[in-house]
Amino acid sequence: MKNIPSFLLASALAILAGCASVPQSAPQPALCATASDPFASSLAPTPGARVEKALAPWIESGELPGAISILCDGDRTEVTCAGFSDVAAGRPITLDDAFMQCSQTKGFCGVTAAILVEEGKLSLDDPVSKYLPEFKTLWVKVSETNDTRTLQKAQNELTVRMCLNHTGGFPFEVPAKGANVPGGGWSGGMPIRSAAVTAATSPILFEPGTAVRYSNTGIDIAAAVVQTIVGKPWEDFLQERVLDPLGMTETRFKPTDEQLVSHIELYDVHENAPATFKLQNGNEQRPYNDSHVFPSAGAGLWTTARDQVKFYRMLMNGGIGDNGVRILKEETVHDILATSSRPASLGNYSLGLNATADGNGWFGHGGAWGTNCQVDMVKKRLKLWVVQLNGSPRPWDKAKAAAEDAFFAEALDREGEKAYTGRME
Repeated sequence: MKNIPSFLLASALAILAGCASVPQSAPQPALCATASDPFASSLAPTPGARVEKALAPWIESGELPGAISILCDGDRTEVTCAGFSDVAAGRPITLDDAFMQCSQTKGFCGVTAAILVEEGKLSLDDPVSKYLPEFKTLWVKVSETNDTRTLQKAQNELTVRMCLNHTGGFPFEVPAKGANVPGGGWSGGMPIRSAAVTAATSPILFEPGTAVRYSNTGIDIAAAVVQTIVGKPWEDFLQERVLDPLGMTETRFKPTDEQLVSHIELYDVHENAPATFKLQNGNEQRPYNDSHVFPSAGAGLWTTARDQVKFYRMLMNGGIGDNGVRILKEETVHDILATSSRPASLGNYSLGLNATADGNGWFGHGGAWGTNCQVDMVKKRLKLWVVQLNGSPRPWDKAKAAAEDAFFAEALDREGEKAYTGRME
C-alpha cells in the first residue's frame, strides 16, 4: 500500500471500520451503501415502445395528458414517456418529474413493519395496545340515526396485522385529521401519533378482524406502533432504513420547491374530450410543502418514476436493491409482503400491499391519481404506471394492458422462472 496516499488510506479504513461494525443479520445502513443504482440510472424511453404506441390515440386527442410506463421482465426493459406533465406549458413528461404517489405510501409502511418483524422486535399478531395503550378498549358502532348512536364494546383484540391489512374496522380517515385544512385529506392537519390517538377515541365500524374497510387510519396506527418501537418518528425510520439505503433521494413527504417547478400536474378526465387542468384535490392541497403538510403512512409520499422503481425492484429482487443493498431477507418479502395476511374469506392483502394467497404472483399497490406498480418476485417482472388523473372513464386502460401482455408474452423460458428458487425451498 506504499503507493496509496495516507489520507486516502485512512479514509478507506474508516469507511470499512464503520461497515464492519454492523451486525451480520442487519441490513447495511446508508453510510455503507455507496454504490449507485445502475438500473434506475440507465433508464431512458424505449424507441417504438408497445405502450407508447397503444397510448398514442389518447395522447393525440388530449384525453390522456401524459403517462409513464416501465416494464421489466428479467433483463428486458421497456420504458414509455408519452405526452406532457404540464399540457399548457407544453412540458414533456419525464422519469425525473415528481408526482403524488398517494396510497402507494402504504407499502412503504409495510416494509418498515417487516423490518421489525425480521429483527424480532414486532409480531404482526401483537395487540396494538401493547405499544399504544389507548387501544386497549375499542367501541364498535352498531347503529346510528339522526340523534342516536348505539355502540358496543369490541370483543376481538386489535392487532398490528389488522391495521396493516384493512381489517381493523377504521374509517378511511379520522375527520379531525383535516380540521385545520379546508377539505381535509391525508396531507393535512395531524402528526401520525396524534392521528392514532384520535382514532382510538372514535367508534370503529365493525368487530376487528371480521371485515374489510380500506383505511389510511389503520396504516397510520401501524406506523405509530413502528415509531414507538424504534423511538423516533416513523418518517425518520423510513428514511434511514429504506429511502437512504436504496438511494431514493427524490422521495419525500414535502416536495422541494425545485421539484414543484417541474412536477406532474393533476388533470380531470372526461369522456371523448380533452382532460382539463385541476389545481388541486381536497386530499392533497397546495402549497404542497408548507406547514400544513404532515407525513402520513397511509398516503402522501411524493416521488419520481426513476426513484419509485428502486423500491419496487427491491421487492421484485426479494429484498435487495439494484444497488446491492439488502433491506429485507428474501423469505421475509415472500412470506409477509407477497403473501396475503388476511383470512382467506376476506381477499388477498398483506402489509400495505395487494398480495396473493401463496406469495407466487403479482403484488404491489396503486394510488388515488392512477399510479400503480406490481411486481412478481418469482418471474422477476415489474410493471410501473404513472399518471396524475382525477375521475373516469379511462378508455386507454385496455389498450395499455394489451401492450403489457404482449411485452411479457415474449419472455424466454429462463432458468428458474417456473418455480420459486429462493431460500424458502
